[in-house]
Amino acid sequence: MEEAIGAEYGEGFETFRPNGMLKVDVDFLNDRLQAGFLQRIRYAMKPDEAYGLIFSWDNVVADSGALKLDAWNQLASEEGLEIPEDYNVQRLLLYADADQVLDKVLLREKKEADRDRLKTRLSQIYYDNLLKISEPIEGLKEWLDAVSTARIPCAVVSSLDRRNMVEALERMGLMKYFQAIVTEEDGMESIAHRFLSAAVKLDRKPSKCVVFEDDPRGITAAHNCTMMAVALIGAHPAYDLGQADLAVGSFSELSVINLRRLYAHKGSNFMDLQKQIVEKTPRRRKLTIDTIF
Repeated sequence: MEEAIGAEYGEGFETFRPNGMLKVDVDFLNDRLQAGFLQRIRYAMKPDEAYGLIFSWDNVVADSGALKLDAWNQLASEEGLEIPEDYNVQRLLLYADADQVLDKVLLREKKEADRDRLKTRLSQIYYDNLLKISEPIEGLKEWLDAVSTARIPCAVVSSLDRRNMVEALERMGLMKYFQAIVTEEDGMESIAHRFLSAAVKLDRKPSKCVVFEDDPRGITAAHNCTMMAVALIGAHPAYDLGQADLAVGSFSELSVINLRRLYAHKGSNFMDLQKQIVEKTPRRRKLTIDTIF
């Protein structure tokens, strides 16, 4: 199913504490995750360390689009069917939910009772293919090396379960670069909630986080969380990613200076809540005869 973007009005998620339920929203996190005194001194000397980088798993860390296409083609082959090479059909396979694809492509010649069986088999094939993945997106490892040298903490978010995520990262040699992982077990209900959870785990306020996404919905979710968004052109064309703060064709186009430039025009307190104290001016005295004499 298509996942909700989330945080449209700055709302966050709910978490439980011994004294009751705590509602965590974007403003709350921007306020509570402010750097302490010693941290501010360090960030003044090493400003890059104040940022937090959040990477989406799909088509940013791993080429999950190819895995999805392979899974659909293998399922069709097992059922004795053939998926057309039409451009619109291929996009349907990549971005539509399983029920839509089954209705429009495979179930035309199958009975409705086959739906659950086909969906279960599709998931099995996808996870089997996921276990074979060993190479990250081109240029990602070099980019992570650069941000690791600058001591910028990184997180990866996905709807996968933690075990499969960790195993895939270890096979790709990327596990050492990520200080935080947000997976299915974290129970986040939307894209924005996963980003906010990653910010909490990185101990960085949302307005200091940069999200790397390939999907316009993910870019919207990042902005809803007051985060910056860097779009990776590929799965979606550049004109669909126009709302991103920066769009690149590959990670090889990036440098740490790009991160500084994203915040260069904003100043240190941009997007922070400011309280203004309005002092009441004393009432002007009226000049009367009694005042003079």
